[in-house]
Amino acid sequence: MAELATIARPYAEAIFEAVQTKPAADALEQVSRALDALALVARDSQVRSLAGDPHLSIERLEELMLAAVPQPAGTAVRNMLRVVLENRRLAALPAIAEQFHRLKDAAQQRAEAVISSAFALDPAQIDELLPALERKFGCKLYPRVEIDPSLIGGIRVAVGDEVLDTSVRARLDSMRIALSA
Repeated sequence: MAELATIARPYAEAIFEAVQTKPAADALEQVSRALDALALVARDSQVRSLAGDPHLSIERLEELMLAAVPQPAGTAVRNMLRVVLENRRLAALPAIAEQFHRLKDAAQQRAEAVISSAFALDPAQIDELLPALERKFGCKLYPRVEIDPSLIGGIRVAVGDEVLDTSVRARLDSMRIALSA
């Protein structure tokens, strides 16, 4: 997958720069939604087989893909899709969307917080937890909650490459290490 990330980086940076020249902050969100939709379309096995069809023109494939996207794609997205298809990089579209999200988050000083919990968290608990996590990590966070029964209790929060682990599993592992030393 490192190869796809390497291929995707210039495309993501180019579309991010193209959108940055526009005055509306909504442009980032619109492009983000369009890239997510195109990434979903690109993952479809039928679309991948169409992309390999030598009898199907790039223009027709582009039309088909854009028709599958629920909202109209802007000029920047259309141009990027055309270049991706011309260079036969359809498989890189999901990685392009992912890297665009990282660039957008960095520009907005936001990050995704992956909150792992042994049990389901209700929205009130998440709302109570977020301000403390934002102070700890120093940026605006948007949560993604995952259930991981192996944690036994507590939570584990990952923001980028930083991890805050207050789970029972982490405490037990720490005690095990301390006792075996």
